[in-house]
Amino acid sequence: MSVQRLDKLLSSQIPELSRKDARELIKRGEVSVNGAPAASPVQKVDPERDSVSVGGRELGYKKHLYIMLNKPAGVVCATRDGLSPTVMNLLPPSLRRSGLFPAGRLDKDTTGFVLITDDGALAHRILSPRSHVPKKYEVTLRDPISPDSERRFSEGIVLGGEPTLPAELKKLGERSCELILHEGKYHQIKRMFSALGNEVTALRRVGIAGIKLDPGLEEGQARELTEGELNKLIKG
Repeated sequence: MSVQRLDKLLSSQIPELSRKDARELIKRGEVSVNGAPAASPVQKVDPERDSVSVGGRELGYKKHLYIMLNKPAGVVCATRDGLSPTVMNLLPPSLRRSGLFPAGRLDKDTTGFVLITDDGALAHRILSPRSHVPKKYEVTLRDPISPDSERRFSEGIVLGGEPTLPAELKKLGERSCELILHEGKYHQIKRMFSALGNEVTALRRVGIAGIKLDPGLEEGQARELTEGELNKLIKG
């Protein structure tokens, strides 16, 4: 059961609608529950069972949102920042609602796939070190990739006195590779290559949990995950 106040439900489901705005809609008679005018903002409804309409249109209830965003460089993975634009600023009005946050962080200069959601339990599982959810990156380097890099990454590289989990490196070019990590230490990829005497010049995340970054999403664009993508995410 997910019974909740009507004004809270409306503000959680309609982009940029505040609780105050929701109460005004209800008072004006623009909201109905199961075909009858809503009694009051505090009326209890179960969105999974009750039919709620606003202005004659049924409210499409979604318990959680799961959004793929293609992050450009210069944008911060945070809900708010006093100095730089955040990934939340990039969301179109149709995908904005209270409670959303980026599940995990990319450095300010790193680009690519950021998952934005309001599902705290799923985000916690994805980010938990014990889950080992795979994340795929495309890496560009200052110097040519050394012949033993694939072996070194597969064995784990010592950072701060402890070895990383085995990572999968696939060479794409003389100075570029694809890398799959199963953990998320601070600046991990940059530190791993630094330990081998190389330097990362560009980094892009292209996949999470087997979900590929949509090639049709330009930098700064976002869309909801498809049902198939969400199933992959849930399975991890």
